[in-house]
Amino acid sequence: MASPAPALSFDREFDPQAGRAIVVADGITRVTAPNASAYTFTGTNSFLLGRERLAVLDPGPDDVRHLAALMDAIGGREVDAIILTHTHRDHSASAGRLARDLGAPLWFGGPHRLSRPLRRFERNPIRGSCDWDLVPDRTLTDGEIILAGDLALTVHATPGHCANHLAFSSGNILLSGDHVMGWNSTLVSVPDGSMAEYLASLDKVIALPCRQYLPAHGGPIAEGPAYATALRAHRQMRNAQVVEAVRAGARTVAAVVAAIYPAQSLSVRMAARMTITAHVENLEGLGEIHVSRGLFGMRLSP
Repeated sequence: MASPAPALSFDREFDPQAGRAIVVADGITRVTAPNASAYTFTGTNSFLLGRERLAVLDPGPDDVRHLAALMDAIGGREVDAIILTHTHRDHSASAGRLARDLGAPLWFGGPHRLSRPLRRFERNPIRGSCDWDLVPDRTLTDGEIILAGDLALTVHATPGHCANHLAFSSGNILLSGDHVMGWNSTLVSVPDGSMAEYLASLDKVIALPCRQYLPAHGGPIAEGPAYATALRAHRQMRNAQVVEAVRAGARTVAAVVAAIYPAQSLSVRMAARMTITAHVENLEGLGEIHVSRGLFGMRLSP
């Protein structure tokens, strides 16, 4: 009999020491941006990769304080590339400016794109958080090995949080971006993201020979595969809760959210509505629930 998935426990005790260069592993230094919020936790973690020569991963918001902190941490060393896990603006807004200042190319998984086309009457609720105009000088592809400064990285396509999301591995370390974070579960908002792709990407990273995860928000995850396994079980539990709510009579996403999150704050329920909508779409694709769409939104039925 298969062993049960470990319980999911979030770590919210992280001290980011924003603006300071913190060595987290050999050849990997973290500088956390001062953009703490309900969605970014203690701020975006930018990483300097390499030793004598560097690459910058996720330079973060276009904030003069953070850019100054990055330049101080770089300390005049050659920067070979600016790399992005994805093109949400809390990761990428300063990328163009930093690339110009350093004379370094931009590398990421292609221009921002939706996980599927917009449907009639549909809008992308996080459109304003996406960096639509940023174009890479080099498009990174799944499985290729790149030299980030003088550190070798393997590229892993991990769509789900958004379509062009990438994670990067070096030895037993996975730079997991927003795909796996220890402080909270990841926002998946359709059509920008896809729950089906997110779950498949979780399976993919769980199978990698990487033990420690370094996410883009929050602290390191010491036992990454076990945590990601618990995160996947949490998502499957949410799927089951959605099906149960619909069978009990919930006919709208708002009604499902009210059934699953009856005592949560308005801000939590607003974020939950986006992810529950992604669960609904995933369950529709699996044939678990029926969805009809019209001018006034979705109607759900068993």
